[in-house]
Amino acid sequence: MLRAGSVVTCIACKNLLPSRMGVKFRVPLQKLHPLSRAIHHRFSANNNPQRPPHCSAARHYTSLSRLPMRPPKSRSGGHGYQQHRTFWVARLAARLLKLRYILLGSAVGGGYTAKKTYDEWKDMFPDMSQYTWIVPDFIWELSENIDLDKLARALPELEEIAKLLPDMEKVGENFTFLKSLLSSETTGDSALRAPDIPPTSAAMSDSSDKQFKKSSDKERVDQLQEELLRTQMKYQRMLERLEKENKELRKVVLQKDDKGIHQRKVKKSLIDMYSEVLDILSDYDSNYNTQDHLPRVVVVGDQSSGKTSVLEMIAQARIFPRGSGEMMTRSPVKVTLSEGPHHVAMFKDSTREFDLGKEEDLAALRHEIELRMRKSVKEGQTVSPETISLSVKGPGIQRMVLVDLPGVISTVTTGMAADTKETIFSMSKAYMQNPNAIILCIQDGSVDAERSIVTDLVSQMDPQGKRTIFVLTKVDLAEKNLASPNRIQQIVEGRLFPMKALGYFAVVTGKGSTNESIDSIKDYEEDFFQNSRLLRDGMLKAHQVTTKNLSLAVSDCFWKMVRESVEQQADAFKASRFNLETEWKNNYPRLRELDRNELYEKAKNEILDEVISLSQVTPKHWESILQKKLWERVSTHVIENIYLPAAQTMNSGTFNTTVDIKLKQWTDKQLPHKALEVAWETLQEEFARFMAEYKGKDQDDIFDKLKEAVKEESIKRHKWNERAMDSLRVIQHNALEDRSITDKPQWDAAIQFMEETLQSRLKDTESVIADMVGPDWKQRWLSWKNRSPEQHIRNETKNELERLLKLHEDHTAYLANDEVTTVRKNLEGRGVEVDPVLIKDTWHQLYRRHFLQKALSHCNLCRRGFYYYQRHFVDSELECNDVVLFWRIQRMLAITGNTLRQQLTNTEVRRLEKNVKEVLEDFGEDNEKKVQLITGRRVQLAEDLKKVREIQEKLEAFIEALHKEK
Repeated sequence: MLRAGSVVTCIACKNLLPSRMGVKFRVPLQKLHPLSRAIHHRFSANNNPQRPPHCSAARHYTSLSRLPMRPPKSRSGGHGYQQHRTFWVARLAARLLKLRYILLGSAVGGGYTAKKTYDEWKDMFPDMSQYTWIVPDFIWELSENIDLDKLARALPELEEIAKLLPDMEKVGENFTFLKSLLSSETTGDSALRAPDIPPTSAAMSDSSDKQFKKSSDKERVDQLQEELLRTQMKYQRMLERLEKENKELRKVVLQKDDKGIHQRKVKKSLIDMYSEVLDILSDYDSNYNTQDHLPRVVVVGDQSSGKTSVLEMIAQARIFPRGSGEMMTRSPVKVTLSEGPHHVAMFKDSTREFDLGKEEDLAALRHEIELRMRKSVKEGQTVSPETISLSVKGPGIQRMVLVDLPGVISTVTTGMAADTKETIFSMSKAYMQNPNAIILCIQDGSVDAERSIVTDLVSQMDPQGKRTIFVLTKVDLAEKNLASPNRIQQIVEGRLFPMKALGYFAVVTGKGSTNESIDSIKDYEEDFFQNSRLLRDGMLKAHQVTTKNLSLAVSDCFWKMVRESVEQQADAFKASRFNLETEWKNNYPRLRELDRNELYEKAKNEILDEVISLSQVTPKHWESILQKKLWERVSTHVIENIYLPAAQTMNSGTFNTTVDIKLKQWTDKQLPHKALEVAWETLQEEFARFMAEYKGKDQDDIFDKLKEAVKEESIKRHKWNERAMDSLRVIQHNALEDRSITDKPQWDAAIQFMEETLQSRLKDTESVIADMVGPDWKQRWLSWKNRSPEQHIRNETKNELERLLKLHEDHTAYLANDEVTTVRKNLEGRGVEVDPVLIKDTWHQLYRRHFLQKALSHCNLCRRGFYYYQRHFVDSELECNDVVLFWRIQRMLAITGNTLRQQLTNTEVRRLEKNVKEVLEDFGEDNEKKVQLITGRRVQLAEDLKKVREIQEKLEAFIEALHKEK
């Protein structure tokens, strides 16, 4: 125990007091801890300092007092000492047992108190289970698929990270010194002066001290700035390294997720869904004026201002064709940027992926973009409004949709169309007038601001600057060339141009070489701004520089605009869909809503069914129509050039010789070609007949133009096999050489064929004569018809020639000149002036009729001539060589028909079907052809309905995914 004055305090109470307070005063009892106060009362119960405490005080000893045990005083007398020695073991056991209870109670109480405190703290925290949806599913599965221990071992040690950190004690000393320096300059404390120095010497020493102090202070400030910059650079490098590691980790995760590790359906990314909607809208043309007001980033700028380079820096690849001062962007290019495991690019209408990490793929991509641009430009134009859609994916790329437009020009140069300037202006205005479009205005910092054209155009489209982001490019050249760097500050602060913007950025997109990589340009840009006095002197803020900050800002602005406007656009298309559906129900209530492609597929199936029907035509039908059409084609030649000349001969030998010669000449030159023409025409007619017969009550007239075009194009493409003509010639020649009629039915068939042919010719001849001479007396009296003067002359000539034929029934086919003169003079005697040509023409028709009548009578006589034919007409006045001729012709027709039928069914019908399929495939790939052949309000209405529904559904799916991402 210690004593302070007259009051005895325990060591436990003393330990409760702060050490710096000492023990120079009395501590009030009310301020002591309750436990200490209890101990204090117990030991200070007897105020007599001379009275020693009773030895029973040992029973009140606790571990809080930490008092040493007082050695027991020796007592006189053996009994007292023996009693103390006898019970010291019991006393020691009692004390140890008491200490055990104290320790056990403290442990139990402390544990309960700790558990109660833990429960109170736990109740204070919110329930985070309902926010687990924020973290993607693959994060929870990282531990299963990624060795986190291995990654942890790969990270740098804490000691290595500590080496990169600045010396905080030194920095603290520097800041303390700087603070004291600034405070001393402002207050002007006189205590720093030495009062004992004389005034003159004091002034001199004071001025020298001030100069030394100023120089040293300036050096210290410079050192502090350099130290601050070095520290910032260290942290920047650390951040870059961490970002790179994070990028690699995300790439690994995306790759594993892309390979299907999680065994789940891969969903489209949010930006891909949005890009699909924009692609559909670019092709959509509605009569209800549902305008496309969905947000996208429109990149505009003067020609060669660096807008394409800015876009390439955001996409992290040199994907666009490059030129030195010439116009390279000739049509709008829509670029959809999204994050992915591999850095690749792909066109909307192609499946090829360009690996942007390979230089050959980059060159191929640039070449393909240039080809597409030139292909989209029509003849006589310089730029095209047709949009080229491209998607770029890669690790760390910000998600957005950008549209790169042709650069605005001030003068039309040689080789450009005269309206190029106005076309670019109207195209830029069309994209910028979208109230939800974000305008990325690119300004070249290396040229005079007064030469800018695009700033005036942007200020007209967005006067308040609510959706414009201004980007100043080529800042490195601007800092080098401008005499006053404050001009750059005025530009990025929006005080130089008469336009307003949401934000202003300064970037560097290269050193002028087209072979630079994106990584080298990024390094150059960062080095430039770290060493640039624009940033060091405060003219530019750190968040206003580098394309990385620009891409982050543009992406944030883009998604903000999307979230604010996409639902309004969905409602607009919903109303448009209602209007279109109402029109369809009122005009076409019983028809399905088939768009142009669906109608084309329906027509395609019908046409193919009609072509297949050709293979179902019976052989008998093919042969009958082929024989009939072939005889119609060659009958005139047979009668006029073969039969009539041969019939003028006087004996059968001459007749047969003439017939054989003429048949051989005909077979070699004309007959096979005529036969193939007939077969091809027959195939066309049958094809057209099946297409016409297919029409029923379910036939749609909207297909008529398409079917006719398919038929014409298929026939145009079809070419008959050339080798068929040679084989057909041999077959026909062999058939015509055969003269052997084997039985009576064949003879009768030849007689019937000859009779039908001669009667048909006789009928045609009488019709021609009737037209020459005009109506007879019955028609004149009954029908009140009169003859013309020419018909009257021909009638008189006919009567004169008929008298001549009655006198000479075996007359030859031609009139002699003296006979023509006799006929003419006889007519002149009756007062009829006639030309000799008219006489010969009339004679030809009359003799033809006379010959056919004689041939028909001879044909009737030959009905019973088969017996004489078998005996070769020996000892018989009846000769039927003409019947044999017609039998040869009839047999040739049958054999030719059979041959052509086999060729048709085995080869040509299949080739025609193949041609039809090729034509249908070609028409199906040609959208312009389909629009030309399948037209009408019904088709257009179905097209609009399909587009509007597709847009609405995709917008709703996108909005749902957007809400989930929130």
